[in-house]
Amino acid sequence: MTDVREIPGGVTAPHGFSAAGVAAGIKNGKKDVALLFSHRPASAAGVFTTNRVRAAPVLVTMRHLEDGMARAVVVNSGNANACNGPQGPGDAEDMAAEAGRRLNIPGDQVLVASTGVIGKPMPMDKVIEGIRRASAELDPRGGARAAAAIMTTDLFTKEAAVTVELDGCTVAVGGMAKGSGMIHPDMATMLGFVTTDAAIAPGLLKSALARVVERTFNMITVDGDTSTNDMVVVLANGAAGNPLLESEGPAYTAFCAALEKVCRKLAVAIARDGEGATKLLEVRVRGAATGRDARLAAKAVASSSLVKSAVFGEDANWGRVLCAAGYSGAAFNPGAVDIYVGDVKVAENGGALPFDEAAASRVLGQKEVVFTIDFQQGSGVATAWGCDLTYDYVRINGSYRT
Repeated sequence: MTDVREIPGGVTAPHGFSAAGVAAGIKNGKKDVALLFSHRPASAAGVFTTNRVRAAPVLVTMRHLEDGMARAVVVNSGNANACNGPQGPGDAEDMAAEAGRRLNIPGDQVLVASTGVIGKPMPMDKVIEGIRRASAELDPRGGARAAAAIMTTDLFTKEAAVTVELDGCTVAVGGMAKGSGMIHPDMATMLGFVTTDAAIAPGLLKSALARVVERTFNMITVDGDTSTNDMVVVLANGAAGNPLLESEGPAYTAFCAALEKVCRKLAVAIARDGEGATKLLEVRVRGAATGRDARLAAKAVASSSLVKSAVFGEDANWGRVLCAAGYSGAAFNPGAVDIYVGDVKVAENGGALPFDEAAASRVLGQKEVVFTIDFQQGSGVATAWGCDLTYDYVRINGSYRT
């Protein structure tokens, strides 16, 4: 088993990275511009929203990643730079160009991300000044400040870092993310940025990211809305000195395990921080005919507004769980399904089962609630994460723009 160890820090935990976060005035005094920089050339890869309406930074970053290399990421919060017509891509390119000038690298080696209100012109004077200040404040211990600068309605910063041994070298993987609402990714999620000092070829890095995202960021949901700005990008600068990973094998497997641990921790933190949420919901599916069936069912249950409302109300309404699995697209025999709330079995073979309502209510009263669904048909397993649906979610989103 791969020994992946958690360490303090986020995106600046790996060697050769610096970061900064500053308040440029986009969000009235809160940090709102972040800059992340690799001091060495780095392999780079990304995954992006499948929404047909894509924000300008997504389009620009996709172009800048075509050669599989990047040195920096510039991020603003408070404005999504989405649906701004021809001006949007121009503003995103200007952000990359300004960061490039400040870092003495080509602008097309800078990736761009934005988050905030859709359809509002970018305050470019503030953004450019923020980039200038952030470049002057880059710090190898600046990961936490960058993580704070990318938040919107988030209640807390989301960071993670681990180490793993690759061919006798200690390699670090770090990350930061933001997300609280508009969370139902079908690629990655919201905004996520991962760094590593591992040496890995761009194509293999892209494969690793896609593989890990499918089991982490793509398995969370808050409200069923896929954003226009979702992206996860990773930079690998090779500063750890491990032999270059160019093909699959034990070292690649170990790297993927470390990458997955970071991404899972960030993804679960996003689900925990869902807008208005009071509980983290974890849905475990086992015994499915295939892994795909397990993933479909797990995410459908975690996404169900009725299930989420029942969790908020601490009601062991298992029928909603089975119903959501039924419309998920997963193939299974409804007459063979067992359902558990925590360790309390509430349904057996797809039917009612006398159970201890008080015990189930105690489970549902906790801050973390686990549903387990056993299809009893195969070896497919999956886990999805979400949160309860509360009155506060409506309050927050009823006045998000105003």
